[in-house]
Amino acid sequence: MDEINYITEEKKQALQDELKNLRTFKRKEILEALESAKALGDLSENAEYHQAREDQGKTEDRINQIEYMLQSSVVVKKHQSSKVEIGTTVIIKKDGSKDNVTYSVVGAEEADMMQNKISNKSPLGEALFGKKKGDVVSINTPKGLAKYTLIDIQ
Repeated sequence: MDEINYITEEKKQALQDELKNLRTFKRKEILEALESAKALGDLSENAEYHQAREDQGKTEDRINQIEYMLQSSVVVKKHQSSKVEIGTTVIIKKDGSKDNVTYSVVGAEEADMMQNKISNKSPLGEALFGKKKGDVVSINTPKGLAKYTLIDIQ
């Protein structure tokens, strides 16, 4: 059985926009590059032709990947809950640190540490998942065991 992927409405829109761009502009661009390369003659040693074919394959793979994600993903809205789940925002504090850190819990496709978006499949995301305000979780890190207190769920 396939694993369920979760995406936000924003990610769904971004995927739809990327798909539209790939289907229209990128495909046309690649077809023009193929025609141009074919006009150069012998295809067996034609680097431009081989590069265009490789680009075509990568583009079609990405189109298929996006179509699959859009068909198989469950869209979740940002919401409040009494326990950590996809779509919630958590405020945690690492033992020994004086600062709180805020993360949005998202599906694996959207994880981005630079934007403080953690996946429900990441070690920290898995440890926090289903927990309630005040709970303490521990995860193994390369530096050893780290403990986090769940300060708040938004």
